Amino acid sequence: MKMRDLETRTGVHRETIRVYLRHKLIPEPDRPRRNVADYSEKHVSAILAIRQLQQDSRLTLAQIGALMDGDGAQGGVGASALDKLEQLVAHRSGTDGPPVSIASLAEHYPEAEADARTLASIGILDIIETEGGDMLSLSSAQFVRIWGEMRKSGFDGHLNYTPDILGFYLDAADFVGRWEATTFLQRIEGRVDIGEAVTMVERALPLMLDFFGLLRQQAFFRHYEAIRGARTDP
Repeated sequence: MKMRDLETRTGVHRETIRVYLRHKLIPEPDRPRRNVADYSEKHVSAILAIRQLQQDSRLTLAQIGALMDGDGAQGGVGASALDKLEQLVAHRSGTDGPPVSIASLAEHYPEAEADARTLASIGILDIIETEGGDMLSLSSAQFVRIWGEMRKSGFDGHLNYTPDILGFYLDAADFVGRWEATTFLQRIEGRVDIGEAVTMVERALPLMLDFFGLLRQQAFFRHYEAIRGARTDP
């Protein structure tokens, strides 16, 4: 497709698209001849991903670029943004290669390497060995960052908090995810086309994460008070 078609498909002005190209956030178009540029569906999805990261996660172009380049120091990225960043990395490189080195995480989280290996041993993430060192995908790196922040909050070895206890979440997440996927497919089958279904999921998953988080918070304090009360009763 030509630039005018790309503008129509994305609703983004060509000058803004050129800014994305200058920042190397989207792949270069094919150029069969001088002054001729051909764009594809990967450019459409990459541009829409950038717009959503800007609008929903309030990330600047510089922050998006830093995350795509594997800046382990960048934090504060919600789960709903990680998939978009993964898409951008894949579109730009042509692979799903992991962009974050464990060494860069260790600069801020000294136990990052040990934590990553523990999380890998229980099936939460995969470590990719490369000539440049051990790497993680953006989502996997976020797991390590989160546990690093937990350590800083006091959840560490002296209280017998170690990453291996997180294996409990695998079965819980699988159960909830399977139920959500099954229920969603039952409701939309024959009623919603694939494009609309994708949009619904993109909007709904962050909301349901918040919803489930609130339920967990309520359950935690309810059980905390009940357990503490049972231990202090004469």
